[in-house]
Amino acid sequence: MTAYIIRRLLLMIPTLFAIMVINFVVIHVAPGGPVEQIIAQLTGQGADITERVTRAGTGETTVRPDRAATSTGKYRGAQGLDPEFIKQLEKQFGFDKPLHTRFFDMIKNYLTFEFGESFYRDRKVIDLVIDKMPVSISLGLWTTLLVYLISIPLGIAKARRDGSRFDVWTSVAIVIGTAIPSFLFAVFLLVLFAGGSYLDWFPLSGLVSENWQALSWPERILDYFWHLALPITAMTIGGFATLTMLTKNSFLDQVHQQYVITARAKGLSEQRVMYRHVFRNAMLIVIAGFPGAFVGILFTGSLLIEIIFSLDGLGLLGFEAAFNRDYPVMFGTLYFFSLLGLIMNLLGDLMYTVIDPRIDFEAREV
Repeated sequence: MTAYIIRRLLLMIPTLFAIMVINFVVIHVAPGGPVEQIIAQLTGQGADITERVTRAGTGETTVRPDRAATSTGKYRGAQGLDPEFIKQLEKQFGFDKPLHTRFFDMIKNYLTFEFGESFYRDRKVIDLVIDKMPVSISLGLWTTLLVYLISIPLGIAKARRDGSRFDVWTSVAIVIGTAIPSFLFAVFLLVLFAGGSYLDWFPLSGLVSENWQALSWPERILDYFWHLALPITAMTIGGFATLTMLTKNSFLDQVHQQYVITARAKGLSEQRVMYRHVFRNAMLIVIAGFPGAFVGILFTGSLLIEIIFSLDGLGLLGFEAAFNRDYPVMFGTLYFFSLLGLIMNLLGDLMYTVIDPRIDFEAREV
């Protein structure tokens, strides 16, 4: 097992490098970078432009009036702007270096988890990620746990009653829950339970109340879950359908295996057959997928929920960074999340051996 873990860790290096190369090239080739955005803002103010250019890393400013100079031709909409001003902008954002030099400088810094500072927030990227992490971790972790707590018992019950009315009606409910987008259900919950047209039972925004620090620990826990109740419910509604059907189909597949028929022939009770023999094999793929499910919910499922419930998390941070072309935040979070995703995939594989010790990764050929 140790050799397998080492091989997987070494494989992460070229994988992570390829992810960063592809995204770095695509993002820099796409138009609308930070220099272009500033130029667009300047040219939209008219001919008489007086600009303040902040020198990178110093906080000093110089006032540089616009002059009727010819465009450098490198940026769209730069006609009439001083070429020296364009060069100052490029230096400020680090674009005065060749593309490959910027990339390898970035990777060298990322190896020590030095992600730089945001172009627009005047804060380090790592500080921004740490500040936003509690919201996204809360949404991802509790939603994943709730999805599993609902899906596994429901999937087992559907498998044991396959074809019954219970199976049919729960399938209908699952289809309806899947058909309703989580963000639409979130709006419905806000209107119904958060001071809309009906009840005012839950807060509209935030992860905790403003007086959270003054509360006792039991009150803090209740306040925390009070704020999370609606967003987690909205995310869970659309998330348990796939796992429920996976659990059901996995159980049905195992029920028809020869070892189950043999166990029943020996006179074992149905309870013992299902939970002593079938459960471990059927749950292998379901439980081992927990790390991957958590990563998926954490990174892709919470953006609209964060916006609707005014939760300032990683999803909203990444969206704003992409919209504003805040490259340090974009690449820093991409590196961090890609690394976390690769580690979670490894943990998912290792969980197979925890659930079923008969699995031996060492015997596999790489």
